[in-house]
Amino acid sequence: MIKIDFSLAITLYLFIFINIILVFWLFCRKEKDKKLSLDPRYIWFCSVCTYTYINTKEDVISTCPRCGSYNKK
Repeated sequence: MIKIDFSLAITLYLFIFINIILVFWLFCRKEKDKKLSLDPRYIWFCSVCTYTYINTKEDVISTCPRCGSYNKK
């Protein structure tokens, strides 16, 4: 059996715990920094209420979610 001092055990435990948190934080931050890109063909502009919205359907005519008017690309 390996004998270690109580203060050394606490130090090792804290060191390992802080390193795990650091690695987890770096991994999550890397995922967060990814850039989102949006295709300009999905961005619509309502000609009645001037609302800008996203419609991922590839239609020629879209309905504005705010005022319900029809918009043409």
